[in-house]
Amino acid sequence: VQLQASGGGLVQAGGSLRLSCVASRRIYSSTVMAWFRQAPGKEREFVARIRWSTGSTWSADSVKGRFTISKDSYNTVSLQMNSLKPEDTAVYYCGAGTQWSGDRRDYSSWGQGTLVTVSS
Repeated sequence: VQLQASGGGLVQAGGSLRLSCVASRRIYSSTVMAWFRQAPGKEREFVARIRWSTGSTWSADSVKGRFTISKDSYNTVSLQMNSLKPEDTAVYYCGAGTQWSGDRRDYSSWGQGTLVTVSS
């Protein structure tokens, strides 16, 4: 499956952004969709994931209570980001896999990334 991420931009601290990831076909029920992010000089880290069949979600502690992952349609997953902080600045990637995992190696399909910059 091909993934296309969008919605990034420049926002002030405390602001909100909504990222979207559109798949090239219907997302199968066996799929786990996730968002990761990669800040300059750092490794790609897990942000949030959703099990497509049940809608169950899990988020990293660093974003819990601020970011929400959700299913928007049969082929779109979103990440609502509120109360943004400068440390949230990164390129955000959506990924598709089949494991309930926060390990980027378990995701075989990736979008191209969308840049989020949070100014202080």
